[in-house]
Amino acid sequence: MEIFWQGFVEAVRLLATGDPEVLEITLRTLKISGFATLISVLIGVPFGTLLALTNFPGRRFLVSVVNFGMGLPPVVVGLAVWLTFTRYGPLGFLDLLYTPAAMVVAQAIIASPIVAGFTVAAMQSLNPRIPLQILALGASRLQMLRLLVREARLGLLAAVMAGFGGVISEVGASMMVGGNIAGSTRVLTTATVLAVGQGKYELATALSIILLLLAYGITAFLTMAQQRGSHV
Repeated sequence: MEIFWQGFVEAVRLLATGDPEVLEITLRTLKISGFATLISVLIGVPFGTLLALTNFPGRRFLVSVVNFGMGLPPVVVGLAVWLTFTRYGPLGFLDLLYTPAAMVVAQAIIASPIVAGFTVAAMQSLNPRIPLQILALGASRLQMLRLLVREARLGLLAAVMAGFGGVISEVGASMMVGGNIAGSTRVLTTATVLAVGQGKYELATALSIILLLLAYGITAFLTMAQQRGSHV
């Protein structure tokens, strides 16, 4: 318990004094995970909506792939991205390995199935008669999609929160494709692992507390936006 208390005190000190390195790492964590979540939303929401509202050959297989992807081991994703961007990989010419961009790609791959899976569940929870009623009132298919997204907004915000939660705490893929380089790719999770390896347990605990505060802050903001749209 003493280490936890000392870690809490260290976290307060680092935040109160505005430690430049910690602030840099925290901001980088937010940027990388934020961009990855945004990309996953741009991919996952349309794809999940397509799976939920249309019927075509192979749809059930794709839904099962999405559900499988929701639990995809991050270290496997990290290995795949590493092999893709390594010097002799198919996209090695882009020279993205050990850069924040590679970390964004890896985290987006992790989050996209999560967002898509939650989107499928949110859309399928709507009354199946709603699309027919909307079209019967003369709305176009694009207008129908907009209205359905509005109706399912609570579930879609849950998808965003789940996707963000899946990447903000990720460490395996980030270490593998980012390299934990100081001033470049070091984020809160990888910095915590490094601190533990160096025996700096108070610092590791402090960084963990800061990570929790960051994750809670973003989640609380999204939760308030979600609950504002609730009638309960």
